[in-house]
Amino acid sequence: MQAGIVGLPNVGKSTLFNALTRTRKAEAANYPFCTIEPNIGVVEVPDARLKRLAEIGKSEKIIPAAFEFVDIAGLVAGASRGEGLGNQFLANIRDVDAIVQVVRCFEDANVVHTMGNVDPIRDIEVIVTELILADLQSVEKQLDRNHKRAKGPDKEAQANIVLLERLTHHLNDGKPANTLTLSDDEKVRMRDFHLLTVKPTLYACNVAEDDIARADSNPYVQKVKAYVEAHHDAGICTICARLESDLAELSPEEAQAFLAEYGVTDSGVSSLIRATYDLLGLASYFTTGPKEARAWTFKKGMTAPECAGVIHTDFQKGFIKAEVVSYEELDAHGSIAKAKEAGKYRLEGKDYLFREGDVTLFRFN
Repeated sequence: MQAGIVGLPNVGKSTLFNALTRTRKAEAANYPFCTIEPNIGVVEVPDARLKRLAEIGKSEKIIPAAFEFVDIAGLVAGASRGEGLGNQFLANIRDVDAIVQVVRCFEDANVVHTMGNVDPIRDIEVIVTELILADLQSVEKQLDRNHKRAKGPDKEAQANIVLLERLTHHLNDGKPANTLTLSDDEKVRMRDFHLLTVKPTLYACNVAEDDIARADSNPYVQKVKAYVEAHHDAGICTICARLESDLAELSPEEAQAFLAEYGVTDSGVSSLIRATYDLLGLASYFTTGPKEARAWTFKKGMTAPECAGVIHTDFQKGFIKAEVVSYEELDAHGSIAKAKEAGKYRLEGKDYLFREGDVTLFRFN
């Protein structure tokens, strides 16, 4: 699963990408389009529960969950018509599973804003408008194809036409596809349309270092929160890309001391990673033992055999049972044996839907 980092040029996308991935893969410079080819980096999901699981399992090492971020070239008005790197931008964003839009919420005369001044709502609308226009082009082509199919006894094409026509009116009103009310059947159909504005979205408000401790009172951040609540089915978080980039160079102990100087205790990047992980519809279950304590990534709604297959396909094919205890119960009792004595350790079959935080051992043939 991949999350794409998008935004106008010079809003801090590449700086944030470098902080997220703790690398210098993406060039961060004070001019538009310093990113052309997308950069891809693997990000570990911060999870304090792993340390406790390692203590309980007497594990030699800890392996966190991970997923990919993609740093995508900056978008400009007219991208849907090929302006700037528009065609490339739209192709790259079509390939990702979720969107993290970086929104500039800081003033700095030394950092050029391609549109002349800081206005986060305008910036959001520029990108959303271009994505909507691209979706309208796609919907028009799909309507044409389905009209041709519907000339025969193709009930699926007829149902597609009804939804596509609703989508056309919705998009023409300037509303992204993910805010359209859908039936369960229409949700399935919508996935087959592969639209850009249907992708889950998170807005990352990029603030100055001095604002990180009081980000909620930043007037730009307040405007973004109000706008997103009124117009979009999306999440929002606050980060300082420049500060996080500096933190990436430090040890965990040095980073905590550095954050304390700014009056904060948690890394904005850690919160962003966890929020994006959830945005992608992902969750973690755990295994623990003498060799390792490990977080395994699964898609919410997966059954026990499907989750077993995350470790190895043979586990899914030969699945018998899953021994399961919640992290909270295991933490409270301090060991598998005590959790069993308390009746908190249970056997689950093929129909069990895994929950975030389950600690498990799979039985398989």
